[in-house]
Amino acid sequence: MKVTKMEYVYAALLLHKLGKEVSENGVKAVVAATGASVDDSKVKSLVASLKGVDIDAELANASVASAAPAPTAEAKKEEAPKKEEKKASAAEGLASLFG
Repeated sequence: MKVTKMEYVYAALLLHKLGKEVSENGVKAVVAATGASVDDSKVKSLVASLKGVDIDAELANASVASAAPAPTAEAKKEEAPKKEEKKASAAEGLASLFG
């Protein structure tokens, strides 16, 4: 089974959640436990990129970004008249052709 970058990230997140050190050996062990082959260069790259990163803070920032408010029903209602106005003006333009 080919392991994508995301599976290595999942392994690092799992280690972090369990309070374990996110190390090359740890990530390799988690990925190998799934029965997949481990790509040493991807593990080294991931662990190196996570050095000095506050994973908790990054996860909190990601949560805030993904929790951005969706457009409200009121905002959607405001958009609807604009479409109707365009249709009305287009219909007036067509009507003038037939005078």
